[in-house]
Amino acid sequence: MAPITEVEGRRIALSNLDKVLYPAAGLTKGELLHHYATTAEVLLPHLRDRPVSFLRYPDGPDGQVFFTKNVPPGTPDWVTTAEVPRSEGPARMVLVQDLPSLMWAANLVTEFHTHQWTADAPDEADRLVFDLDPGPPATVVHCCEVALWLRERLAADGIEAYAKTSGAKGLHLLAGVRGASSERVSEYAKALAVEAERALPRLVVHRMTRSLRPGKVFVDWSQNAARKTTAAPYTVRARSVPAVSTPVTWDEVAGCGRAEQLVFRPDDIGPRVRDFGDLLAPLFERRRAARLP
Repeated sequence: MAPITEVEGRRIALSNLDKVLYPAAGLTKGELLHHYATTAEVLLPHLRDRPVSFLRYPDGPDGQVFFTKNVPPGTPDWVTTAEVPRSEGPARMVLVQDLPSLMWAANLVTEFHTHQWTADAPDEADRLVFDLDPGPPATVVHCCEVALWLRERLAADGIEAYAKTSGAKGLHLLAGVRGASSERVSEYAKALAVEAERALPRLVVHRMTRSLRPGKVFVDWSQNAARKTTAAPYTVRARSVPAVSTPVTWDEVAGCGRAEQLVFRPDDIGPRVRDFGDLLAPLFERRRAARLP
């Protein structure tokens, strides 16, 4: 029988804590849950009020990996859920609002993915996101060069951008926005991706076509679509290496000369939070959210 743990008055069954999920690193499920428990203070604000999609990998990243968007069977009745619009009709999704809900969800072994809008305002985007994805032999070093260009270009429109590693190969840029639909934000993001390709033609591609991407950075603007989700800050990715999607400073972006410099594992996050706090915290300040030009 799985041990029962009480978290803020909620009883949660935590299973297979000794199971090794990442063989190359020796990381166990218990250590993964420890990461989420100790980063909850900075992670939860990025999940709260946002319908969450779970990318589950219960047997580790080498096992079956699958998305769960609807409320999973067996979800405790104290976990908050919300009805969300979809093209095929409304659906019900989980909202991870507190530490007990986070630990229940983490026990499923999942990456956390969120929309760029909140459950109470699905028609208005409050985030703009660029997913910078390098096509080998390009690396995150090349993504950093593109990120710096995009940061300056966004600033010219009065939009303040923040960066985090994707936890995979690339980099994510995030900005707070207001007063626009997901469709409008997507249009704006696509226009900037096209502009980036014109400005950096040897480095950037704005189309997803695989044959165009080797040696270039794909500026994925499509993550702004209302139906799309992006890996949340501080989530551990389902990859052979247990890398965390980690907020980074612009000095770290500008100074990146080797891909290894922007790879962070669960043990790295606590010290970074103590040193920097949550580098993405300004996203929660409504006064910083920009209107699109």
